[in-house]
Amino acid sequence: MSAKKYTLNKQEKAIMRLVAQGMDNKQIAKELYVSHHTVKSHIAIILKKLNATNRTHATYLSLKFRLIR
Repeated sequence: MSAKKYTLNKQEKAIMRLVAQGMDNKQIAKELYVSHHTVKSHIAIILKKLNATNRTHATYLSLKFRLIR
């Protein structure tokens, strides 16, 4: 799979950076000043976009294809 297939918007990248740091949804929501529901929705979208099975897999793909730093 090529990196071009995967694209995340600015908010999704911010969330993935925090997921990669090991934060849970409530911590991410507090850090980004958004609701827990918003984080949950973004993570569902990220998983679908990356065709990832879970947060760990999404983190791996995000780092592998340099979607986050």
